[in-house]
Amino acid sequence: MTLPVVFIHGLWLHSSSWQPWIDLFTERGYQPVAPGWPGDAPTVEETRANPDALAGHGIDDVVAHYSEIIGALPEKPILIGHSFGGMIAQKLLGLDLGAAAVAIDAAQIKGVLPVPLSALRSSFPVLGNPANSSKAVSLTAEQFRYAFGNAITEEESRQLYDRWSIPAPGKPLFEAATANFNPHSPAKVDTANESRGPLLLMAGGKDHTVPENVVRATLKQYRHSHAVTDIVDFPAKAHSLTIDSGWGEVAETALTWLKKQGL
Repeated sequence: MTLPVVFIHGLWLHSSSWQPWIDLFTERGYQPVAPGWPGDAPTVEETRANPDALAGHGIDDVVAHYSEIIGALPEKPILIGHSFGGMIAQKLLGLDLGAAAVAIDAAQIKGVLPVPLSALRSSFPVLGNPANSSKAVSLTAEQFRYAFGNAITEEESRQLYDRWSIPAPGKPLFEAATANFNPHSPAKVDTANESRGPLLLMAGGKDHTVPENVVRATLKQYRHSHAVTDIVDFPAKAHSLTIDSGWGEVAETALTWLKKQGL
């Protein structure tokens, strides 16, 4: 049977930004899907036109949404998530809902302590106003350039912004920011699960939004589990690594790793 793959986008990117990955994984014999978050419309334009549909959805809502999607699949899928999608993929894997997971520049989970200044600057358009917890917030092209496109040309960053960017709910960012002060935080992942599938963490060395030291601190959270947990670095890449002109290298690295896992 063809293995299903569920792609999970993060904040400020529409699910259709995974289309090149879907095409590649289909060619390689997988059965990929890229469902949107709760409130996402089918297209970028429709989602931008109705930001209120995204507002107020938190981490638990997104996990429940993807859990329901996974429940309708013929078998446990491979989970591939970027940014907050990487956190969601880890949560789902910890719940034994995935055969494996690839978490790319994943948002910090509970227990991860580093809060780099660049990450604070990237999230300031949301965290700078507590009222944004119940709203959906868009980035400007300049904010997108800093948070996503700092390792590519300004022209390419603007093209990616125009093509894929959408408003994002503020609630997940506030939940992640307060995770280490909340014993019941939705950003908590079952990192000690011994029976879960293998996990690959990916880090971009120039990432402003989720710097490499955050990903390495995430890796340490899995030290109490003997389940496979690997990490790979892309020193020259930033947060746009799944959608910019170098996406193929990242995708091929994921495919090579999955093959090594027998998947």
